[in-house]
Amino acid sequence: MTNNAACTPIGKTAIVFGASGFLGSHVADALSIVGYQVRLFDRSPSPFLKHGQDMITGDIMDIQQVIDAVKGVDVVYNFAAIADIDEAHNKPIETTAINVLGNTHVLEAARLANARRFVFASSVYVYSESGSFYRASKQASERFTETYHERYGLEYNILRYGSLYGRRSDQRNGIYRMLHEAIKHRSITYKGSSNAMREYIHVEDAARMSVQILEPEYANRHLILTGQEKLRIRDVMTMISEIMPWPVELHFDEANSIHHYEITPYAFQPRIGRKLVLNEHVDLGQGLLDCLRDIHKDIEHADENDDATPASSDNRA
Repeated sequence: MTNNAACTPIGKTAIVFGASGFLGSHVADALSIVGYQVRLFDRSPSPFLKHGQDMITGDIMDIQQVIDAVKGVDVVYNFAAIADIDEAHNKPIETTAINVLGNTHVLEAARLANARRFVFASSVYVYSESGSFYRASKQASERFTETYHERYGLEYNILRYGSLYGRRSDQRNGIYRMLHEAIKHRSITYKGSSNAMREYIHVEDAARMSVQILEPEYANRHLILTGQEKLRIRDVMTMISEIMPWPVELHFDEANSIHHYEITPYAFQPRIGRKLVLNEHVDLGQGLLDCLRDIHKDIEHADENDDATPASSDNRA
C-alpha cells in the first residue's frame, strides 16, 4: 500500500457509502492508495473489495446502522443514491427517501462522530431544469449539507460530477450502454438529440480528484468534476462505431430526451462551483477501448453460461 504523508496522516480512516457501486468503489480504491484505512458500506458486499478494506453490509435508511458504521471515522463519503435519472423520474418517493433522507442520516452520523470532512456526491444537473426528481433530490441534499455546516460546523465538500465512464459501470451508464449495444446488437440507439453535448470524465480521474479535495484548501467548497473533452453524442457514437471491427448503425430517439439536457445543464443557479481538472487524465479513446475489453469479456462469459445451461422440458408460458 502506498502512503502519501503530505495528504494523509497515518491512521486516518474513511468510510464510503455506496461503495459497491461504480464511482464509490473507485473512490474507495483511491483512498486506500494514499494510505487511508477504508470502510465500505453498502446493501450488498462489494465485488471490488481490496485487501485491507473493511466491508460493512447495511442499509442507509437504518440510521442506527449508519451511526454505528461511522464511529471513529475521519472522512465520510456518500455515494449511496438512486442515480439513474429515468428511474428517479418514475420513483419520486423512493428517490426522496434514499437521496435526501438517506444523505441526512449520513450527515447526522458524521456530526455525531466529529468527522473532519463530509463529502457529498452531487451532479451537474443541480444547475439544470432537466433531471426530474433526481435533480431535485440533489439540490435538496446540497442544501442540507450546507446547513449542517452552518448549524454544526461540519466541514464538507459538494462534488458535482459530470458524465462518468470506465470499468465497473453497468446499463445505467451512458457510455456502457453504447458500447454494450455496439457489441451485442451492432447498433446504438441514443434517447435524445444527436447534438447533445457532454464532458466525459474517466472514473479513475474522478476518483483521484475526489480524494485530492480532502486537502485543507478545498474545505467547504463546491467543485465541478467533469472531463476536458467536450463532445457531441453523435461524435462519441461515431468514435465507437469506428473502433468496432464491424459496421454499427446509429439511431436517435429525440422524443425521449425530456429528462436530459442538450447543450448545457446551466439554468438553475445554486452556489457557484469551481471546476477541478487534472493535468494528466485518461484519453477518451483509450478509455473506450478499456471499457470495450471489459464489456466484451462479460458478454462472452454470459454467452458461455447460456450455452452450458441444459434446455428445459417445461413448455409452460
